[in-house]
Amino acid sequence: MADEFLTLTLDTGESQGDVKIKLRPDLAPGHVERIKELAGEGFYNGVKFHRVIPGFMAQGGCPHGTGTGGSDKPDLQAEFNAEPHVRGVCSMARTSAPHSANSQFFIVFDDATFLDKQYTVWGQVVEGMELVDALPKGEPPREPGTIVKATVSEG
Repeated sequence: MADEFLTLTLDTGESQGDVKIKLRPDLAPGHVERIKELAGEGFYNGVKFHRVIPGFMAQGGCPHGTGTGGSDKPDLQAEFNAEPHVRGVCSMARTSAPHSANSQFFIVFDDATFLDKQYTVWGQVVEGMELVDALPKGEPPREPGTIVKATVSEG
């Protein structure tokens, strides 16, 4: 089976380009299916990165741009795995409840192995990490970076 990729076209305010994320259904089949479903429906198009912490991670996927919401789909069962949270890893955000991931996700800037086995890793950035690095910082950023478009492809 060919690898699948999620491509996020990002607008950082300074530049625009594609971030290519290798999907990892071997680690989190339910979460990968949700990401693909939401991307296919256009859910992520126009969504902001509402929480960007230097040296830690960039979080997006809230339709309100505030971190307070998700899709109208049911929350996911946790698929915690042993994949380490290192630079470029994509993982699902959630509340303190383990089975509360829905549509919000984060991309790790630097090693954050304290998150290991507590959040569901579902992908790895393979191209365009410099665009993630360029996202405006803040909680929330004054002028947040935006996902212009999210698409899934084989490659």
